[in-house]
Amino acid sequence: MTATKATAGTARWVVALRGVPTTTILVTLVAALCIFGTVMVGAASEVVSIETYGSPWSILIRQCMWLGLGTVVMVVAARMDYRVLRRFARVLVIVGFGGLLLVLVPHLAVTVTGSSRWLGFGSFDVQPSEIMKLALAVFASDLVVRREDAGGGERTILGPLLLVTGAAAMLVLMQPDMGTTVVLGCIGLSVLLASGISIRPLAKVAVAVVLVAVAASIVDPYRRQRLLAFLNPGAHASGSAYQVVQSLIGLGSGHILGVGLGNGTEQWGYLPNPHSDFIFSVIGQDLGLVGAVCVLALLGTLCWFGLRAANRAPDRFGGLLGVALVGWIGVETLINVGAVIGLLPVTGIPLPFVSYGGSSLVVTMAGAGVLVSIARHERGSAGLGHAGRRIRPA
Repeated sequence: MTATKATAGTARWVVALRGVPTTTILVTLVAALCIFGTVMVGAASEVVSIETYGSPWSILIRQCMWLGLGTVVMVVAARMDYRVLRRFARVLVIVGFGGLLLVLVPHLAVTVTGSSRWLGFGSFDVQPSEIMKLALAVFASDLVVRREDAGGGERTILGPLLLVTGAAAMLVLMQPDMGTTVVLGCIGLSVLLASGISIRPLAKVAVAVVLVAVAASIVDPYRRQRLLAFLNPGAHASGSAYQVVQSLIGLGSGHILGVGLGNGTEQWGYLPNPHSDFIFSVIGQDLGLVGAVCVLALLGTLCWFGLRAANRAPDRFGGLLGVALVGWIGVETLINVGAVIGLLPVTGIPLPFVSYGGSSLVVTMAGAGVLVSIARHERGSAGLGHAGRRIRPA
């Protein structure tokens, strides 16, 4: 009887959730993640903030400033008709490429730990590769729809999209930034998969990309050290694998319920970048397995309802763009968490909406706003894109 009541209660919750507008769910999830992330950034950054800026609140204040800007951008994007972006698809890509080229100019970009990824504007730094993520999602979705409307075959879609994605990925790789390179590739791939392109040519491209990535990791000394640290972290525990080893120690010491918010040891100088790339480890130590699972559940649910918005989009462009945005958020989550728990090499990708970030947080919230805009125009649950084609989620 108890099991029957539990099943009935779950069924009622599922039915009730189906009746809630997708826009409401998406906004609620993003708000929850941003608020939670701000609290965790404050708890994880006190020591780093004192060492860097002389105040325990400086990083938290900066995070709140970026969050405020990101909220404004998200609201504007959500209230705007997403179809307007099609008019600016090429402009966005040109701006993205311009930024990627500028960061490679000596003495113009802001260089941190050997990587030139930022352009400095006063006290603010902008990362052009973040802008390129959104630009590529819009451009790829628009390209597929335009070529299909013109009656073009798969080659007319595959060739130009691979060219643009590959060029952007190579420029990002030169910064160097392997993590963002992978994310850009996955955004392009998600659009191609959702468009219904044959699997065989995509498989060939995927194999070629993997081979290039492995070769790039072996040739570059810094990436090679990270790859070796990933393969055998115990042998490099005091060197290139130090972050991963400390991250695992922090996660393990959190147990089920954690040691309490702000009571962890990782943020006291034991773990580099505790408020940014490795904030998931701080969450695991402070809030335990329960806190870590809750964060993953929020991000997973966001991706699920993002796909629902894409599946119910009124046109093919909206469906493809929704899949691209979900692929972007989902891949970044997998890469970040995979690196923190030692299942993937460390690449410096932030945890969406949770990690400390400037342009990364703002642009990700802009993408979330576009996703909300798509959900605002959803039509039932037919799941059909333009010209009656079913959107195939990546």
